[in-house]
Amino acid sequence: MSKIILITGTSTGFGKLMTTTLANAGHKVLAGMRDTDGKNKSVAQDLEALTNVEVVDLDVTEDSSVTKAFELVLRKYGTIDILINNAGVNGFGLLEAYSINQIKAMFEVNFYGVIRTYQAVLPVMRKQKNGLIINITSGASGHTLPFMIPYLAAKFGVESITEGLQEELRKFNIENVSIQPGAYPTEMNNGSKAGIHADNPEIAKEYEPEASEMLNALGTAFHKKMAEYQVNPQTVADGVLKLVNMESGTRPLRYPLDAIAEGTDLEFINYRAEIKDRWLAKYQS
Repeated sequence: MSKIILITGTSTGFGKLMTTTLANAGHKVLAGMRDTDGKNKSVAQDLEALTNVEVVDLDVTEDSSVTKAFELVLRKYGTIDILINNAGVNGFGLLEAYSINQIKAMFEVNFYGVIRTYQAVLPVMRKQKNGLIINITSGASGHTLPFMIPYLAAKFGVESITEGLQEELRKFNIENVSIQPGAYPTEMNNGSKAGIHADNPEIAKEYEPEASEMLNALGTAFHKKMAEYQVNPQTVADGVLKLVNMESGTRPLRYPLDAIAEGTDLEFINYRAEIKDRWLAKYQS
């Protein structure tokens, strides 16, 4: 059955692939992206030309933009069956060398942007007593790596949103799933998409040369593994389609898609769930 699906961050990477994959499967896709009359005009026109795709100007960092976009969609289609929070930005650097403003900018996209879209879509989903919200987080969003602390803190925050809302929204039959991709060769990781990086080089100097050596080793390992496992971003788009097609009530809370992890990500998810159940039992007994 065809669904009305709104996706954020569709100008590149996973979001663009999700748009084409879901549209080709017969779903109506509202492809959200910012600056559709500016730098993203060309990709917006390309996606708009596809069957089942309508591009919507949407900047998740602006309250008014989110409100306007969702009102436009609901006025035209009457509902949104599925929301996919994909818009995101990465960033690297030492935590001490990040200004507070840079960290705020990171959270505006990766964390507050998710809250904005939730608050925009939940009224209609609660009214129809049905819905699915998929959040794209990170394979490392259950733990933290050096040089990626603000990015992973925001993604771990979205994990918290997903998990907590699963219970808060249960009576409305609204499901929440976080997709946890590992490293994939998208614009976010190949350097072609600007990130939000540490911006105080004077502080960073105090950590040299060890910091640069560690960061370069981490980057080299990521790219080596992506090549070794021949990871394809289409895997994430296909995973989204699989979740969309699952019967309501059967979807997992967390859905890892990281071949490089060789199952350790799923093991971590299951173990964390088991520990949480035992912890809750202590408090609820």
